[in-house]
Amino acid sequence: MAKVAIITDSTVNLPEIYIKENGIIVAPQLVIWDGVTYQDGIDIQTNEFYKRLKNSTTSPTTSQVSIVSFKDLFKKQLDQGNEVLCVTISSKLSGTMNSAIQAKESFPGAAIELVDSRMASMALGFQVLQAARAAQNGASLSECKSVVERAVQQTGAFFVVETLEYLHRGGRIGNAARFVGTALNLKPILKLQDGGVESAAKVRTYKKAVEKMLNLLDKELTHSRQNRLSVLHAAANTEAEEVLQVLKTRFSPVELMTTEVSPVIGTHTGPGTIGVAFMRDM
Repeated sequence: MAKVAIITDSTVNLPEIYIKENGIIVAPQLVIWDGVTYQDGIDIQTNEFYKRLKNSTTSPTTSQVSIVSFKDLFKKQLDQGNEVLCVTISSKLSGTMNSAIQAKESFPGAAIELVDSRMASMALGFQVLQAARAAQNGASLSECKSVVERAVQQTGAFFVVETLEYLHRGGRIGNAARFVGTALNLKPILKLQDGGVESAAKVRTYKKAVEKMLNLLDKELTHSRQNRLSVLHAAANTEAEEVLQVLKTRFSPVELMTTEVSPVIGTHTGPGTIGVAFMRDM
């Protein structure tokens, strides 16, 4: 049986140890800043990115993985006799899946399967990790795809941002939502839902927003015992550690990790963002 290569994009935000241990191939998204193009997580790393973002008078923009990049990755794996499963950030948040679709058209009849995660960051990461573990255990391409499709229904994420300004700049929310949040000094709890970013609640302070986020998570996990959780943060190490300890004692997850969101995600959420991604038992 041919080996199944698992390909994703850099918004996956999986800690590097999981990527290496499971042979996951990550295609970098792009950050464009002051006329310079950086490969997410390769040419620009989180520490330098968030320091610059806090102090810069200019704003970065982002761009999806190119068709050519996916074609090169697909060809390399096919040439090695492997089959390919590509799982990307939600098509409602990025054109990355469209790039993968067009790249696949260059290999008619090839063993390439694509899945829209309808998620981002570690909500995508948990899907990819499950597929990679299945592949390493000898699962077929169709079996690996089925694993991801089931995981899509069991994953999600909540996050709290310091300000709505970055989401507004990137076109992820409208001007009205940004104005209301700013004028009332509200801290929104946002949720990845139906492939997009939706408002889950609004409270007055950052601390209360984090508490509310954990209460919302509790409701999501009520009927699940085998939970996998990840704390997500953007230059918010102290807050992330505090949330990690709460998750450990309150939910007793079977897998728990912390990850700093990549520059591409951080461009849209801004520094100070804190969140939790989850995958309920399958």
